[in-house]
Formats: sequence, C-alpha cells, structure tokens
Amino acid sequence: MLRRHEAIWSPAIGRHMNVISYGHYGTPLIVFPSGLGNYFDWENFGMIDCVGHLIDAGKLKIYCTESNDGETWIGDGDIRHRSWRYRCFEDYVLNNLVPTIRFDCKSPDIRIGLTGVSFGAYHAANFALKHPETFNYALCMSGKYDLGSMLDGEYCDDCYFNDPMAYLYNIWGEPLDRIRHNTHITMTVGQGAHENNCIPQTHKLAGLLHDKGISHECDTWGHDAEHHWHWWRKQLAHHLGRALG
Repeated sequence: MLRRHEAIWSPAIGRHMNVISYGHYGTPLIVFPSGLGNYFDWENFGMIDCVGHLIDAGKLKIYCTESNDGETWIGDGDIRHRSWRYRCFEDYVLNNLVPTIRFDCKSPDIRIGLTGVSFGAYHAANFALKHPETFNYALCMSGKYDLGSMLDGEYCDDCYFNDPMAYLYNIWGEPLDRIRHNTHITMTVGQGAHENNCIPQTHKLAGLLHDKGISHECDTWGHDAEHHWHWWRKQLAHHLGRALG
C-alpha cells in the first residue's frame, strides 16, 4: 500500500496541515479525526488496515487530515473567535485540501467522500450538507450533530450555519434540491457503552433528513456495539464494502 505524508499550507489557518494518504488510486475519501484527535489515529487504531483490501484493489484512496478542533468548537475562549477559526478550517478543506486531492487523483472535478468517528462524524455530516456538489457521500460513525448542545449556552450566527440540527430546519427550495440531488449520508451508532449521547442525536438527524427528502441511511447496531475503535472498524468495513463493492 502506498503511504504518503505531506504538509499542506493553509493561509487561512496560518500553518501547514498534516495529511497522510493511503493508496495509489480509487474513490477519494477524507477522514476527519475525532475531537482533538490526530491525523495518524486511523492508522494507529487499525482503521486503514480494515479497508486495506479496498485500497489495494484500487477502489479507495484515503486522506487523513488533521483539524483545528482545539481552536474551534471544542476549544475555549470567545465564541466568535472560535467560530472564525472554524471558518478558517472550512477554507482549508475547500481551498487547499480538496484541490490537492483532485490534483493527486488527476481529476479536477472528482467527487469526494467524507468520514469520521465521534466529533469527526459531525465534520463529515456538516461538510456534506453545506457543500454537496463537492462531497457526494458521508459515513458518520457515533456522531453528535447538535452543535448548540456542545457550546454551554454560547451561540452566534456562525454557530447556526454550522449546526445541522438548526439550519436543516430552514433549508428549502434550491439549496435543499442541491443536497437532494448530490449527496448521501450514512450514519451508524451503537447501543453499547458511551453511545448514550450519540443515539438520540443520530436518530434526530436521521428524522430531519427523512423530512427533507435527503438521501440517507441510519444504521443502529446492537447493545454490544460501543463507542470504540473496535466497532468503528467493523462499521467502516461494512459500509465501505457495500458502497465500493
């Protein structure tokens, strides 16, 4: 398996962002780390190995990026500063990471998938809903999607526009049609240890997607399925195997 590390300069964030890619070619998939996690976590916790057969077969190419979670929603400080830093992260993904991936894939218009576990699942869902022409698929595992519930009562306009549980209520017309026609969101959640907060938010988001006619799947696993890498490896292999064959 080809493994390559590179540092991509982000003018908006003001530093290089580390990315590890896996594979020679295939459907590109961006991996967002879990909250305050690292870009190498998926390799260290066996997530890359569990879909290695898809990578080796040329069906999948994975790009694990770092985030700036500690400066944004999970960080401390003024909410407007934190929301500005999230806009910087969005700028990096759209204007630096996506062009790098398209250049690497030798396809200027290729659609890109997204995935993540825990807080990484929030990123995947949010980017897919906000930018459906760029991201046609999101696999969100054990996520929490209600941004307002994470901010201890602080809120601002930028929070609203990055809170799927809020802005989805008010999407109609052409913006909704763009999502309906371009992207699909798969959500998984277990019913085991440490999934309590994820279960209601996953089901609530699935209900909103259903009401809006947005293509989605909500896959609830059993009471043994915990908020843990062991189960995320199983969920990743299952759903990417179905999606890519």
